[in-house]
Amino acid sequence: SGNQEAVRLTFNNIRTKAQFAGYIGRKLEIDSVKFLEMLNDEQFVGKFGFNKETVFTVFLPNTYELFWNTNQQKFFSRMYDEHQKFWNADRKKKAEELGMTPEKVSTLASIVYWETKKPDEMPVVAGVYLNRLNKGMKLEADPTVIFAEGDFSIKRVRGKMMANPSPYNTYVHTGLPPGPISMPSVTAIDAVLNHEHHNYLYFCAKDDFSGYHAFAETLEQHLANARRFQKALNERGIN
Repeated sequence: SGNQEAVRLTFNNIRTKAQFAGYIGRKLEIDSVKFLEMLNDEQFVGKFGFNKETVFTVFLPNTYELFWNTNQQKFFSRMYDEHQKFWNADRKKKAEELGMTPEKVSTLASIVYWETKKPDEMPVVAGVYLNRLNKGMKLEADPTVIFAEGDFSIKRVRGKMMANPSPYNTYVHTGLPPGPISMPSVTAIDAVLNHEHHNYLYFCAKDDFSGYHAFAETLEQHLANARRFQKALNERGIN
């Protein structure tokens, strides 16, 4: 009779469009290669107001119900509808107050997400990056270097990595990268929109490996914090 049950599709923490295409290809009757080609098709994504760098911001981590035989165009349209519902008048207003588009907010959120997994700390980290952007300082975010390198096993950013000319490397280029460095989480997006107001310009991981960070207003304070963390890394043999 053609009756079928909906598939529950859950996704989060996905780094790249290629990884996402592979995942969707395993969960739905969608050709992963063709789906990735569609996401990189400037003409197609342009109809929705995106380019191949920003299109990943369409997808919001959640659980969705879809039919297994949903084709790639219908899947994208469904995700776009969910994206439009999420970016309601309140969120758009907050983005405008920051002088940012939803795509830029999501791009920054993707960096914040990989800097800290602590929801209570995300608004503080977001505030640091917004302070740096407002002062015309480079973000110098390690997760952007790792994304530019394409090696997500890297635990410690150093040396030649920081000189990678990729437009995603915020140690080289001022401002935000051209698009997100992962699928941005809803928590991180809201952390940017509702960031904490403070004077911090720097932060580094705490040397107790708690997952939290030490924040600083001056470079001198930051270097002292960084030395403590680097010493802790060396003692644990983390390269």
